[in-house]
Parts: sequence; C-alpha cells; structure tokens
Amino acid sequence: MEGLFLTLEGLDGSGKTTQAALLARFLEERGLRVRLTREPGEGLKGVRGLLEEELSPEAEYLLFSADRAEHVRKTILPALREGACVVSDRYLDSSLAYQGYGRGLPLPWLQEVAERATLGLKPHLTFLLDLPPEVALRRAKGKDRMEKAGLAFFQRVREGYLHLARSEPGRFVVLDATRSVEEVQEAIRARLKAFLP
Repeated sequence: MEGLFLTLEGLDGSGKTTQAALLARFLEERGLRVRLTREPGEGLKGVRGLLEEELSPEAEYLLFSADRAEHVRKTILPALREGACVVSDRYLDSSLAYQGYGRGLPLPWLQEVAERATLGLKPHLTFLLDLPPEVALRRAKGKDRMEKAGLAFFQRVREGYLHLARSEPGRFVVLDATRSVEEVQEAIRARLKAFLP
C-alpha cells in the first residue's frame, strides 16, 4: 500500500471531527489525495440509528465491528491502494476504549473480533485528543445515550485510551485537547511532517 492511514480518537466532545476536517484540508493543500471518513456509519448506512437503541455491550460492539468491516473493505483499503491519505474520525481504538475499558467487555475477545473485521489494518498514526471527562461531558451534554453514561464511564474510557497509547507509543500521539483548536492542529501538523513527502 502506498497511502497513509491517520486516525483521530478521544472522548466525545474532544474536537476530533473539527481536527479531522482541518487535517484533511491541510493535506489537500499540500497536493495530496485525501479521503476523509468517520465511524460509525461509513460502512453500514443506518447503523447510527441502531446504535441509539438500548443494546447489550456485546451487541453494541458487534454492530460497530460490522460497520468497521465494511468501512475497511469498501472505503479505507481502496483509498490506501490508490495512494490516498485516509483521515478517519474514530476507528478501532474507540471500541477498545468504549466497549472494552468503558463497558467492561474482555479485551482479548474484542481484539479477536477486530482482527478479522479490520483484516489486521492499523493506522500509521493515531492522534489521541485527551480531555478530562468533566470537560467532555460539558461539551457533549445530552447528545446521545453514550453521553448519558455518566462521569465514571468516561473516566474508564479515558484511562483506556491512555493505556492504549502507552502500549503503542510509536503509533499514538497524545495531545492536550483543552488547548485551542489552532494549537491542537499545529501540534498534529508538526508530528505529521516526518510522514509527508
């Protein structure tokens, strides 16, 4: 594969969607082909509606995984094979943090399912926008059932993200998401320069 796979992760309200759009524009301005995408919903249309229902943690994870399997096969891999930069607002680390650390599902099972769903595809770089859960809850208040899960849930998710980042320091870039949009974007661009032609 010739392309570059970049993901943005973090708690709801951390600014991932804004930063993903700014990053895609930056790459396009450098003359690169870019595919901006997101999870969930890019693989299976309508999955976001299903995820708004009250589901068991297992069903929730399997729905995310089904969506991700289609996302990888129909969007991410074809774009990478064409040499594009893929910028994804969320990917597998979201499920490991939310359903694993947050909901308490066993990580070995999550990873076994993920290996098949993603064909083992990992991002070249993952930007983790780290935010205190109290701030995340204020920013994302009332949007969906995930935000209604409470402070303790978000604390577990944040710790999960930070644990994942510590386990793969070569892939993760942890950024302080309490900083301004411009400062966070500048930090992303600075780290990315080594990967760009």
